[in-house]
Parts: sequence; C-alpha cells; structure tokens
Amino acid sequence: LALQKVLVTGGGGYIGSHCVVELIEAGFCPVVIDNFSNAVQGERDVPESLQRIEKILDTSIEFYELDLLDRPGLEKLFKQHSFSAVMHFAGLKAVGESVEQPLRYYQVNLTATMNLLEVMQTHGVRNLVFSSSATVYGDPQRLPIDEQHPVGGCTNPYGKTKFFIEEMIIDQCKAEKDWNAVLLRYFNPIGAHSSGLIGEDPQGIPNNLLPYVAQVAIGRRKHLNVFGNDYDTIDGTGVRDYIHVVDLAKGHIAALKKLKDNCGCKVYNLGTGTGYSVLQMVKAMEKASGKEIMYLIAPRRGGDVASCYADPLLAEKELGWKADFDLERMCEDLWRWQSKNPTGFTNNSPSSI
Repeated sequence: LALQKVLVTGGGGYIGSHCVVELIEAGFCPVVIDNFSNAVQGERDVPESLQRIEKILDTSIEFYELDLLDRPGLEKLFKQHSFSAVMHFAGLKAVGESVEQPLRYYQVNLTATMNLLEVMQTHGVRNLVFSSSATVYGDPQRLPIDEQHPVGGCTNPYGKTKFFIEEMIIDQCKAEKDWNAVLLRYFNPIGAHSSGLIGEDPQGIPNNLLPYVAQVAIGRRKHLNVFGNDYDTIDGTGVRDYIHVVDLAKGHIAALKKLKDNCGCKVYNLGTGTGYSVLQMVKAMEKASGKEIMYLIAPRRGGDVASCYADPLLAEKELGWKADFDLERMCEDLWRWQSKNPTGFTNNSPSSI
C-alpha cells in the first residue's frame, strides 16, 4: 500500500520539522515545502533540519523550495502529487515584529493561506490541519482557557492573522460539507527532539523565553531581561503553559487521524494545563544545564498578559492525545540541543556533548 502523502508547509521550521519526524514514524509520507525565510539552508538546497532528520531516521524526504505566495508554483506542486491532507505551518510568527510591520504580516500570512486553500479546492484536497495559536484568545477572561473561550480580541497583528485564518477555514468548511479541518491552538512549545540534532534555531535575537535562556546558559548572551515582575502571579513574572514540541507534534498526528472520521471543522488546544512563571523556567533551565543564568528585571512589554494556560481536556477526550513530557524533560532536551549546537544549525556538524 502506498503511503499517504501529506503536504507540510513550513516544514523546515521548528514545529514543522518535529512534525515531519512524527509523520514518518507514524507511517505517512511527508512532502515538505519551505521558502527559507526562517529555516537554515543545508546542502543540496534542502533545510538543514530536514537533512538531519534524514540521518536520524535513515530515510529521504521529498522537499521543494516554494513560497505559498507563488501561486503558479503551488498549482504545479498539486498537479504533480496526490495529497491526502495538508499540514499548514508556514507563516511569519514574531509578535513584536507584527506590531511594527502589520501590512507585511497580513499580506504574507493571509495571502499565503488563501492561495493554499484555493489550490486545495481546485485539486480536491479537503483535509487540513492548521497551526494556530493561543494568541487568538487575547487577554484571558478566565483560566484555564478552554476552546469555548471567546476569540478575536487579539493584542497584536500576528494573533489577528491566526484568528482571521481560522475564520476562513471555518467558513470554507461550512460552505463545503466534504471539507475537514482541525485547528490546533498551540500554547508555548519548547524543547527539542531527544537526539539533540534538531531544535529551535531562532534567526537573530530570540523572541521566545526558552531559546533566549538557553543562549544565556551557553554563553551567547550576557543575561536575560525579565519583562515585568509586578504581575499578579506566583512571583510577579509572567506565567505560560509550556509544552514539549514532540508532544505537540504527536498532537498533529492525532489530528490527522481525526480527519478520517469526516469530522468537519474542529478546534483543539494543545497545552499541558500547567502554567510556569518566567523565574520558575529560569530555575528549571539552571538545573538542566548546571549553569547560573543571569537575569535583570526590565519594564513590562506591551501586549503581554500576566497568565495564560490551557484546559487541554477536549483534545484528550476527542483526539486521545495528551502531553506526556514534564518540565524537567523539556529543559533537558532543550539543553542537549543547545549544547550540541551552540550556534544552532549553522555550525553544520553538531559537537558531541
């Protein structure tokens, strides 16, 4: 039996690449596209992340350099392949940058997705897993956040693009009863594959806490700025729901299987249900790395909420999925990736620890 082909957009990136691993291990055949806007290029013009996965799993991965804004290129791809489903990760994703460059974020994220949906429609591909975000909930009105929590009160253009795309997909599924889509609202993915060969490699200054903390621990950065220590939380610093990226990736496989039940349009949180503060995360990374992590308290950042964590029970009930890895494991795996690859993917060969 030929393996089912699944198109993975943005499959060279952090979450996409970890999902490619799980797809292959679950017996699917991923076809990956990426435009290298946030993925490091390895040999043969293939993302370095995918080349490393080929080594880890002793396999070869079909890859095309393609931008979703290139409509003719996308048409050509869909003519060449018969996809059973699409996993859509591609998009711009820096909150702060989206505030400074809103038009770019709307142009790229919305146009890319409209192109993808229209080409899927033309070629009769009707199954979609979409990479959404807890940012669609805006400032939490209640905690934990379940899927019924109001959406759309987003605090930045990045979050709004995720919300608008969700709406597009919901409307499309209403119009075309044979479409199935699962919208996955991620909380805060961290960690890395246990091999230490792939992980998050932010280009430039990391926008997310954990990669930044790891870079301080490895000596790439002097200290961490903690934005605000006067929030109404356990120690005054912001609280978030951190989830191991491998657990997150497994959630996508569960979502793919859900599409087979002709589920229509479904929405699930992917989180652990537990919130940790910035200072608790610093402590956990100090323990995993055996290094002291210097930090300074800085003023609050605009658009940050005090606390945000998921109610993940719906995914457990309907997808049979829940997060397995605890905070200690997330930090150990992140540290293994960071210490083997002090400069991320660009050092080409990972050093032994």
